[in-house]
Amino acid sequence: MKKFYVTTAIDYVNAAPHIGHAYEKIAADVVARYYRLRGFDVFFLTGVDEHGSKVEKSAQAAGKTPIEFCDEISSTFEKSWRNLNLSFDYFIRTTEERHAKVVQSLFTKLKEQGDIYKSTYMGLYCEGCEDFLRERDLDDNGHCPTHKKAPRELAEENYFFKLSKYKPAIKQWLEENPDAVRPEGRRKEVLNQLNDPELTDFSVSRSRKSLSWGIPIPGDDDQVIYVWMDALTNYITGVGYLSDDKQFERYWPADLHLIGKDITKFHSIYWIAFLLAANLPLPKQIYAHGFITVEGQKISKSLGNVIDPNKLVEEFGADAVRFFLMSGTSFDQDGDFSKHEFIRKVNSELANNLGNLVNRTLTLIDKNLDGKIPDCKPEHDLREKANTLHTVFDSCMEKLEFAKAIEAVMATVDQTNKYMNDEKPWTQFKEGKVKEGSEVLYTAVEMLRRVAFQIYPFAPKMASDIWWQLGHDDTLEVIGDSEKPDGFFDMIPVGQKVRNTGPIFKRLEEPDAP
Repeated sequence: MKKFYVTTAIDYVNAAPHIGHAYEKIAADVVARYYRLRGFDVFFLTGVDEHGSKVEKSAQAAGKTPIEFCDEISSTFEKSWRNLNLSFDYFIRTTEERHAKVVQSLFTKLKEQGDIYKSTYMGLYCEGCEDFLRERDLDDNGHCPTHKKAPRELAEENYFFKLSKYKPAIKQWLEENPDAVRPEGRRKEVLNQLNDPELTDFSVSRSRKSLSWGIPIPGDDDQVIYVWMDALTNYITGVGYLSDDKQFERYWPADLHLIGKDITKFHSIYWIAFLLAANLPLPKQIYAHGFITVEGQKISKSLGNVIDPNKLVEEFGADAVRFFLMSGTSFDQDGDFSKHEFIRKVNSELANNLGNLVNRTLTLIDKNLDGKIPDCKPEHDLREKANTLHTVFDSCMEKLEFAKAIEAVMATVDQTNKYMNDEKPWTQFKEGKVKEGSEVLYTAVEMLRRVAFQIYPFAPKMASDIWWQLGHDDTLEVIGDSEKPDGFFDMIPVGQKVRNTGPIFKRLEEPDAP
């Protein structure tokens, strides 16, 4: 089996997860489920970043030790992702002992070969970014443009990594591999950053006087390893680097690092430099997606618009949340969450278009065909249209164009609804045209079987419910494990008994509706 290794950024545990965190994790799960259905051996890694000054200060404010605080918040993240029905293979925490060993080993290797050295640095440090900023990076108020706070002047003796040594190789990698960093605009940003002479060697440690919560540097009790070297290394720890050679050889390099656009530099420059220095293969693609806003505003505690994904799932279900976030906006652009638009879109697409098609098709089969799939062939034109749309769907999924992929799925649903309305099988059966009516229903069922395949990565529970109601005793997950290139082109068995147990998706109600 071909392999596919997908990762997400690991989230800071200085606060509970919100819908912005969920957006990326859902996208990674969509990718993982899609490739599993295509017969790939998928490894999906997500997790949390538990070291750094932000975490240390949040723990102090909560009156807890750092590890107590991390245990509590990390469990909240993992629970949230399970509530969203994410199929991750491993949830990594950077406080794991095996991770510390990997980070320390990498640090020692790079130090011994001369890529890490000790020096003193003075600069403007943003705790939100966990990075040094230049004067020209600040906004008109002298604040970090991302975190809206003034950085503080910091001067201390640290260990530095020789980024300058690897900049030419990183540039060459980006130029020779157009898909290495996507979308294209982000790749151009990284190339521009590499051409900046001020982007040079950077700190990979902090003094214990300013930060005690971190992985210790072997042989130097006065320093801890800087958060980015610690955090980025999770991608190799998670698939067994230094702990499971067979697993690491199987899955590394990563096929896809999914990250937010604000950390593109760290992944596309710092991480690549570390891998080059360690003589490890480079990831195949880094994709930096847009952000999610709420009612047009950036997610912020001060604005009071932080949305807990768990509450959304509790109120509306995981499928609805997943479907809306992936269908609303192009993944490379910023998207917006509006509860009113969320309810409108989900009702329109899932309850009305798809849900009603499933319900009326199976009801007619129960009423007219004793609940069994008739011995027919699907209508040629509609089948060919579905095949063409499946080609579009695959292309969009491979390019992470999730909203367009969903449009292709719903186009099949719309065409099938139109076909049913045009052919009127309920009238055909009344007029004694059993053969004609049976052919229409078989065609509709066959389209629904195909739609179940396509909608599964986005709404896995609903897709599985459709699959079961169509009479299948296996699962879509089992089909993904069968090493078939694509079960989409199979045919539903004649004589199979359908299970019409009612609507697959109930309409959502506005919270303030009577």
